[in-house]
Amino acid sequence: MKISSINPATNQKNGELEVSSKQEIEKKFQLAKKAKLGWQETPIKERVAALKKVRDVFKNHEEEIAKIITKEIGTPITECRGEVAWDWSYFDWFIDNAESSLSPKKTYEDENSIHEIWYEPYGVVAVITPWNLPFDMFIWSVIPNLLAGNVVIYKASEECILSGKLLADIMEEAELPGGVFQAVHGNAEQGKQLVQQEIDMIWFTGSYAVGHELYKIAADKFIKAVLELGGSNPSIILADANIDHLLSSLIFKRFMFSGQTCDALKRLIVHKSVAEELIEKLSLQIKLIVVGDPTNEKTKMGPLVSKKQLATLESQVEDALNSGATILAQSSVPEGEGAYFPATLLGNVTQEMRVWKEEVFGPVLPVVTFSTDEEAIKLANDTPYGLGSQVFTSDHQKALDIAALIQAGNVDINGVGHFKPSSPFGGYKKSGTGREHGEHGFQELTQIKLVARPKRKGES
Repeated sequence: MKISSINPATNQKNGELEVSSKQEIEKKFQLAKKAKLGWQETPIKERVAALKKVRDVFKNHEEEIAKIITKEIGTPITECRGEVAWDWSYFDWFIDNAESSLSPKKTYEDENSIHEIWYEPYGVVAVITPWNLPFDMFIWSVIPNLLAGNVVIYKASEECILSGKLLADIMEEAELPGGVFQAVHGNAEQGKQLVQQEIDMIWFTGSYAVGHELYKIAADKFIKAVLELGGSNPSIILADANIDHLLSSLIFKRFMFSGQTCDALKRLIVHKSVAEELIEKLSLQIKLIVVGDPTNEKTKMGPLVSKKQLATLESQVEDALNSGATILAQSSVPEGEGAYFPATLLGNVTQEMRVWKEEVFGPVLPVVTFSTDEEAIKLANDTPYGLGSQVFTSDHQKALDIAALIQAGNVDINGVGHFKPSSPFGGYKKSGTGREHGEHGFQELTQIKLVARPKRKGES
């Protein structure tokens, strides 16, 4: 059986790939199982050296990676190049900080004894990544797991089947020991077959629906699952916020990658006294967004990933309009067969509409107003998700007070972004379990062993 890769800008086929058979998946698991002890026992300095070689090999393929993502996902080539360039900061941080993050940590000491935490790998990890940011997700998942001493069987989404194949092929060039990294290719069925093996952990980024099913599988197996799922991030704009200064942040957080990221801004919550000014200025910016051919370097926003995703977004917006919402501003879109949807600002939105209740994976921003801080916080928390959030105000203490009450794993104040390789990333509620990045992210990938031992002679 083969899976086709479709260019969402043209609706033409990029190519196709044979899916992994059940027998292939079982064979790869057995190879990973044999490799896990040797990789675990490899000193971390040697694992770091091996991953430095992997980094160097990937560096030789930067443009190739960016171009295949543009063809498969429809992300503008300038954004794809930026994504790839940005990811080196994560790759480098993981390499530079693996040893210190995973070294034994002293928890207790007296004149005769020492208690230490040792961080030991789980073993075979099934890594399943989404389609929206293929290189990001690969770096964030595979590299820390390998550095932590886990062996990885990797599966990319069927929507980016060729991107996943390219990344797996590049890994082969790096010549890691046999079984330490392997890839399987396919759709949900192949993902199911992978997690049915006797794996030791699941690492997944994607939708809540799939993550929930994987969580149940992990529970039945009694194994660890690190899950980064959906989001419906609010942005609270208080009356004293500097409207001119926050516009670029709102445009970036909602419309980057055509609004198709879990951590994108998805609900705009504005104080009534500044709503008119903000909507007027934001509308002008939205109308200027250049939507079109993602291979054109002048394009700022490309198509959605697929016609299926487009149909979902259209139905969410139709539901809102049928229920009384209004279009406050829209960009233009090109004619043709592509899965394009205009950058859209929606007004007169209520909490019963799908664009409010559901995660909206596309360039649509609903706006609501509030009168009191308490009302704003209640609106912000009115979601089953809790990934990220924003607060804009000139009152620093009030921003901190509101941040403490928002039910989300990340809070950005006045446009200061939370994405740094050293800072943990993850969510509350249905946005997932566990954390990625930083020392916390490394330690999520390991088991904690407490070793209580006598002090050695002369040890301080």
